[in-house]
Amino acid sequence: MFLSCFLTALLAATVSAQKSQLTQVKDFGPNPRNVSMYIYVPQKLQPKPPILVVPHWCHGTAQAAFSGRPYASLGDTYGFISIYPDSPNKADQCWDVSSKESLTHDGGGDALGIVSMVRWALEKYGGDKERVFVTGTSSGAMMTNVLVGSYPDIFAAGSAWAGVAFGCFSGNGYGVWNDACATGKIVKNGTDWAKMVKDAYPGYTGYRPKLQVLHGTADTVLYPQNLKEEIKQWTSVFNVSDTPTETTKDTPLKGWTRYRYGTKFEAYEATGVGHDIPNQADVVMDYFDLKCTSGACFSRVSGLDRA
Repeated sequence: MFLSCFLTALLAATVSAQKSQLTQVKDFGPNPRNVSMYIYVPQKLQPKPPILVVPHWCHGTAQAAFSGRPYASLGDTYGFISIYPDSPNKADQCWDVSSKESLTHDGGGDALGIVSMVRWALEKYGGDKERVFVTGTSSGAMMTNVLVGSYPDIFAAGSAWAGVAFGCFSGNGYGVWNDACATGKIVKNGTDWAKMVKDAYPGYTGYRPKLQVLHGTADTVLYPQNLKEEIKQWTSVFNVSDTPTETTKDTPLKGWTRYRYGTKFEAYEATGVGHDIPNQADVVMDYFDLKCTSGACFSRVSGLDRA
């Protein structure tokens, strides 16, 4: 089973001053698995606010992600909305990243519940449908892979911290633990991995969300082999070589190396880092271009990328 991810970080994190402003929304559209929706809406929004989805880790909650990540306060500064889903899987609070429903566009599962939150917020707040993003750690990173794979028509980009490839946890039900995947024993070629993504939305030929994945080389919960499988999967989805076009050492921290594969996919390898990979909000903000509040910001349509 998953370790209790990031307990140290959670114990150290103080509850945000905005706690009372994290609002639950109970009726937001199709939600077959009863995922709970919480949203943070800054007092001052951009005219067409971007939306950032932050799915929590195993044994986490929407409130823990809200308090343990700085995206609400960054939303105050830059005028974007953040959504914090809460898992219905009360035994371990992990996300359903294994069911056929979640791994299928509009098929159901936890994924559809989260997408319904996005669709509701876009309509309610006049959000920018071209600037919807998702980032998560551990189980939240798995859900990030699932969402950009199953719903490429919704998301502009994703940032997955210590996760696994889309479909790696696939099983015969909801919330199924896959030890073979977790321990790096599921190894496929890029073509087979890409087929799993493309089969999630048959016939889709539109924009594919760009993606960054980050993983520690000392991860003993979701083994480092999973980073290699993500690289094979997404370079194949984007039809680019799995040989990096650019390598940058010691970024954003010493011992971390960024590998870029064309313009839409990048992977970070964090030497000596375990499963409790320290989130770097600036990396996420820059990759999504969420500090941009006017003019030529990165979006699904603009294709502009400042990262």
